[in-house]
Amino acid sequence: MEDAGPRTIAVTGATGFLGQHLVRAIAERGLLPRILSRRDPISPFWRGIEPQVVLGDLSSAAVLARLCDGADVVVHLAGLIKAADRPAFDKVNVDGAQAVAKAASDAGARFALISSLAAREPQLSDYAASKRAGEEAVLAVAPDALIVRPPAIYGPGDRETVGLFAAAQASRVLPVLSPASRVAMIEVRDAAAQILDLVVGGRTGLASICDARPDGYAWTEIMGAAAAAVGAPPPRLLRVPEGLIRLAGTLADGASKISKQPSVFGSGKARELSHPDWAFSDDPSLASSPSRHDVARGFGETVDWYRSAGWLSKKYSD
Repeated sequence: MEDAGPRTIAVTGATGFLGQHLVRAIAERGLLPRILSRRDPISPFWRGIEPQVVLGDLSSAAVLARLCDGADVVVHLAGLIKAADRPAFDKVNVDGAQAVAKAASDAGARFALISSLAAREPQLSDYAASKRAGEEAVLAVAPDALIVRPPAIYGPGDRETVGLFAAAQASRVLPVLSPASRVAMIEVRDAAAQILDLVVGGRTGLASICDARPDGYAWTEIMGAAAAAVGAPPPRLLRVPEGLIRLAGTLADGASKISKQPSVFGSGKARELSHPDWAFSDDPSLASSPSRHDVARGFGETVDWYRSAGWLSKKYSD
């Protein structure tokens, strides 16, 4: 693709956390990003970038046809991370993914689905099961699709992990899970760059991405790095029993049902957190692209961004 000059890459979920960084990465490589959005998009990461915008959502076949028409590649990022039940997850993570894959196929565009490492363990949660089912639905209509499974993604603009750093800044005691657990991670700009490498390189089939630690991190490393990033001294670490995590998940499910407000954390997420192996040791699907950030550097730059954006207080105070 690069030898042929600028090409068009269409992106769904472009205004989400990873999507904003992927759009910037596409533009910085001299390629043309085209995005699907319900309204005129605004992103703090798009200064100097003017993506083509197709207004609409995944529910309209005509809108998806416009998104894919003339695109060389369609990257599907849109998805749900919280929902009331499995059918609600499937409506977006399965049906939506298949609809975009079909539109891309009809337009003659290559297709890339950005799935999740959770799809490797579909028995753990409705979310994980919907991501695996989404992969299978995509392959049914686009057998040569690229399917990317990223691990936990963090970085500037992520609202899901700001609580980790707020806790590290507010408390000298931080929770950790099983010492046997391993968690692979990747900073969002590295994730965007690695995904784009795979897309531009014409990769098909299953691919996984992570930082330079495919063996993952222990929870003690993650919490220690979070404390260091906010300028706090090394924290005292409190082991949280698996049973307590699962009880908290069950209680969260009940609260969600009463409030009718889905939550990211529930019994399914508790099972995911308790799973010991979220790493890529000896995984043949792992991409070979370089990574600029480990958690020490990545967490530090993330905290700097949070503070500059006003999401986190300016400094640690004992």
